[in-house]
Amino acid sequence: MGKVIAIANQKGGVGKTTTAVNLAASLAATEHPTLIIDIDPQANCTSGTGLDPRSVASSTYEVLIGDVSIDEAVRQTNVPFLDILPSHINLVGAEIEMIDVMERERILKNALIQARRKYDFVVIDCPPSLGLLTLNSLTAANSVLIPVQAEYFALEGLGQLLNTIKIVRQHLNPELEIEGVLLTMFDTRLRLSNQVAAEVRRYFGTKVFRTIVQRNVRIAEAPSFGKPVLFYDATSIGARNYIALAKEILRNNQRYLRQYDETREEASPMMNPNGKSDTFSESSTPANGFTF
Repeated sequence: MGKVIAIANQKGGVGKTTTAVNLAASLAATEHPTLIIDIDPQANCTSGTGLDPRSVASSTYEVLIGDVSIDEAVRQTNVPFLDILPSHINLVGAEIEMIDVMERERILKNALIQARRKYDFVVIDCPPSLGLLTLNSLTAANSVLIPVQAEYFALEGLGQLLNTIKIVRQHLNPELEIEGVLLTMFDTRLRLSNQVAAEVRRYFGTKVFRTIVQRNVRIAEAPSFGKPVLFYDATSIGARNYIALAKEILRNNQRYLRQYDETREEASPMMNPNGKSDTFSESSTPANGFTF
């Protein structure tokens, strides 16, 4: 089954949605079938891929309350190999409606069982909170990618997020890992950006992606055209940053993808494997203990 990566940070404005849209588009550009799940009621991920959240017939909300399956709600985007499960403002009330449901933290995980077989990657755009929607995302995910804005206040909430991840591992999803920490909105001219980067690397070690997403006006402009930055201005520094991030994630997940290809080939002998090879080396980092 495809790898599920939740993009989470309870602090707003750190680049979660921007990373979800552009990472998924960059993975799709390498011809890896990718699904974005927009589980944020703001639905910015949905509009950022060119869909009008007000016009979608079914959304993440209907999936979570059990009205439709994911297959019925998924929409194709204008980007080849990229689909999206759109969001809607109705998702604001989903947490209240789910509160009395048995195993409410596993609703998304159970809904994804069949759908994730169609994709190499599933990218979940989490809301800026640590509520039930984010818990569903972390429970359904294989790993969590943490965007961190290169500013001082962005560091303050990491301890709470890591504690939530630790609790999820203990009680809901023992296989949850940290995919990596991504420095975003990095300004090479500022000493503060370099200080924050050094502090993040000191705590997370090799879990910090080598790729850094720099401040770039094209990244900010692209959502107003309903396009990922790669399809808005492929030569921009923002597009190059997210392509580099996608390549780094692919390198780090070659073993997972190879196992997925073998499983898919056994299940369906007529399907051709993608022929990915390479090794993925795991290393111990301070982040594995989820302390900050």
